[in-house]
Amino acid sequence: MTVEAHFGRDLALYTAARIALVAVVTAVLVLVKIPLLVGLAVAVVVAFPLSLVLFRSLNQRVTAGMAERGESRRAERERLRAELRGDEQA
Repeated sequence: MTVEAHFGRDLALYTAARIALVAVVTAVLVLVKIPLLVGLAVAVVVAFPLSLVLFRSLNQRVTAGMAERGESRRAERERLRAELRGDEQA
């Protein structure tokens, strides 16, 4: 099975994990008496590098899926351009 077959699932999981991480960091900050909006702003900034470390394998799967998808789109675009030019090699 190709990487692209699970790309949607991996992307959804990675997005959900990052949102959950922001929620957890926000909740911890609110519990130590930091205002909600300030805690949310800090959580967004802190969660980005933290998610790169905590969810490394999921991030790599999403990146690989995006690369594979981009390559297949490039190949299809080249095939269509060759067909429009009238190349018979397409």
